[in-house]
Amino acid sequence: MARSKILVVDDERMIRWSIQQALSKDGHAVATVETGEEAVAQATDDTPDLVLLDITLPGIDGIEVLRRLKAHEPAITVVMVTATEELKTAVEAMRLGAYDYVSKPFDIDRLRVIVQNALDRHELSQEVEFHRKESVKKYGFHRIIGVSRKLKDVVEIARKVAKSEAATVLLQGESGTGKDLLAQAIHYESSRATRPFIPINCTALPEELLESELMGHEKGAFTDAKTTKKGLFEVAVGGTIFLDEIGDMKPGLQAKLLRFIEGKAFRRVGGHRDISVDVRIIAATNSNLAALVKSGQFREDLFFRLNVIPIHIPPLRERREDILPLAGHYLAEFSSDFKRDLRRFSERAKRQMLSHDWPGNVRELRNVIERAIILGAEGQVDTLDLPVAESRLDWGAYTAGSPDSAGGEASAEPVGDSPAGPPEGPGAVFILPPMGIVLEDVERDFIRQALEMTQGNQTKAAESLGLTRDALRYRMKKYGFLQ
Repeated sequence: MARSKILVVDDERMIRWSIQQALSKDGHAVATVETGEEAVAQATDDTPDLVLLDITLPGIDGIEVLRRLKAHEPAITVVMVTATEELKTAVEAMRLGAYDYVSKPFDIDRLRVIVQNALDRHELSQEVEFHRKESVKKYGFHRIIGVSRKLKDVVEIARKVAKSEAATVLLQGESGTGKDLLAQAIHYESSRATRPFIPINCTALPEELLESELMGHEKGAFTDAKTTKKGLFEVAVGGTIFLDEIGDMKPGLQAKLLRFIEGKAFRRVGGHRDISVDVRIIAATNSNLAALVKSGQFREDLFFRLNVIPIHIPPLRERREDILPLAGHYLAEFSSDFKRDLRRFSERAKRQMLSHDWPGNVRELRNVIERAIILGAEGQVDTLDLPVAESRLDWGAYTAGSPDSAGGEASAEPVGDSPAGPPEGPGAVFILPPMGIVLEDVERDFIRQALEMTQGNQTKAAESLGLTRDALRYRMKKYGFLQ
């Protein structure tokens, strides 16, 4: 166990010696100085875990030392040592950020208790700060990939919101644009980062269950309410509630949410007293809330409350310069995850990605790149690895074809509704049917067929799909072929 570093600052040699002896026996590394100037110099050079600081010192006094130490390292833990007549000054030191104070003449055992409590608090604060930094690494604004001016404007506004005390934020944008990522970044780069971030989908639960989830319930409030349950508003105190698909919230619950936002208070289901909490609400929707207000499906007063700071995330087709940076990010991520040697896109793949309208936005692009990494051949990702069709093609007029000898786009011929069979060969192009497909269903079916053809031999099945065995097993677990 690492020893705590303690700096004792006192102009009386015997006090310095007695404190050093006592705390050294407890296993701490104790250094001593007699002036404020020495304390500032030593603490600046090697920040201690704890400073025991006398108020009355030659030269600069303890209050000025405290100010300078806090300016250098705001998280430094300082315990003031004071004479009885200096208690008012000690109280001032507490306002300036001192953890505690001890009066002379002091009992050495009491001092040891204060020191240990201060060190425990210091260790806890360090752990909290470590986890905060790790959360920022995992969920911060750097995860929002793109170079477009539109996206940079979104991130700039979101950063300002994160640093503010804004109680409500409204994120608007099509499905798949990354509203959840932006909500996480706002939370984890704010002063609320050490408190809970709780996402809840407003379409996932019936109105009654959603109300109970958000606000909790009292024992006996309904048939199955055997005990009192705290709601998410209470659990998230000091943190953030992310209400996804807010446009689908039922009118009755809209009214209760409005009451909570206005008064910062709510009642549990079946309760009779108000419970006050400090929670930031980030609401998100892919619906046009203004249109829902006009049609009577969404409360106008709640809309105005939520719309104080609206942030609109534009769809990917309106910021095409973000497509290739995003694709490159996912290429690196999935190549590493699946241990594939795919480092680049062919020029044809780039052209196809840039010409596609990406109706599923970033989520669709991510899924496409993931599939290409898993099912594609080693080397580079080519057009044929991407199960998307160029947006400008007339679906009714094209079917499978092969790239021409010059390496251009696939040629195709008009066909009826029922082609004779699937295209074959390494140059085959699969054209998406007009009604669309579920990509995961296709992938699941390919894996099932490969396992059937190889009678369950995973190595051969992986080879037939151009996968590593690890990549195949990952997909088998995902689709339930392997427990």
